[in-house]
Amino acid sequence: MEMFETVIVVVHVLVSLGLIGLIMIQQGKGAEAGASFGGGASQTVFGSQGSGNFLTKTTKYLAIIFFATSISLAVIAKQRSEVATQAILPTDSLLEKAASVKADSAETSDAKVELEESGSPELPVVEEKQTELE
Repeated sequence: MEMFETVIVVVHVLVSLGLIGLIMIQQGKGAEAGASFGGGASQTVFGSQGSGNFLTKTTKYLAIIFFATSISLAVIAKQRSEVATQAILPTDSLLEKAASVKADSAETSDAKVELEESGSPELPVVEEKQTELE
C-alpha cells in the first residue's frame, strides 16, 4: 500500500510540474492580435494553426490526471486517519475497566469526605527543650 501511495505522489508531482510548464508556454488571448500582424505563424513547429490545439488538449489531460491523483491521495489519507483513530480509541473492555476505576475512586473520595467531617484526631504537640550551651 505504501508503494502505491509513493507512485501516486511521484505521478502527482510530475503532472503538477508538467501543468505549470504547459500553462507558462501557452499564449494568452491577447497575443493573437499581435501575431496576426506578421507573427510568422506558418513557420512554427505546430503548423499554421499554432500550438493551441496540442497544448490545450495536453493541459486538459494533465489536469484530469492531476485531479485524479489529488482525490486518490485524499482517500488514502482518510483511510490512514481512520485506521489510526481505531487504534487509539479504547474498546468496550477498556471502557468498562475505566468505569470501574472511576467508581472505585468515587468510593475513595466519599471515605475522605467522611474522615474530614468526623474531624481528624489532634496530634500531640511535642515541646522542644532548649538547652543552653555554656
